[in-house]
Amino acid sequence: MEKNTYFNLIKEKIDINYYYNLGLSPECGAVSMFSGITRNYFENKKVEKLSYSAYSDMVYSEFKKIEEYVRSKWCVSKIIFIHRLGEVEISECSILIVISSNHRIDSLAAVEYSINKLKEYVPIWKKEIYTNNDSKWKENKEFLINNSQ
Repeated sequence: MEKNTYFNLIKEKIDINYYYNLGLSPECGAVSMFSGITRNYFENKKVEKLSYSAYSDMVYSEFKKIEEYVRSKWCVSKIIFIHRLGEVEISECSILIVISSNHRIDSLAAVEYSINKLKEYVPIWKKEIYTNNDSKWKENKEFLINNSQ
């Protein structure tokens, strides 16, 4: 089975169709995806947009660790992790994970594992920008819990 991996941090809008097609493989019967999008409210505050920043070198290192585990646990072909940096408007995609495999069970499990581990270990930070010109850096609770030990 073809095994390709593609990781990227980008500043432009994520073209979901492009990455979905990149994840296709003629030997695979499943392509599973997760896309995280910006919502317009959080804790009773109206959100205008999000702004993401990252420690890029460490992001790629952590992406690689997740990929290695996924490949050791499930039979998957293509793995794609894309994350936006900079400002992300309401209803735009900020993160996309695409994983293909022979069967849905492996790709679905691998996507779920990947997003959970990404939230726990990958150093990407977001700032919520509210409609009242206020803003707040958001702590990633999963990251803090698992990395405070």
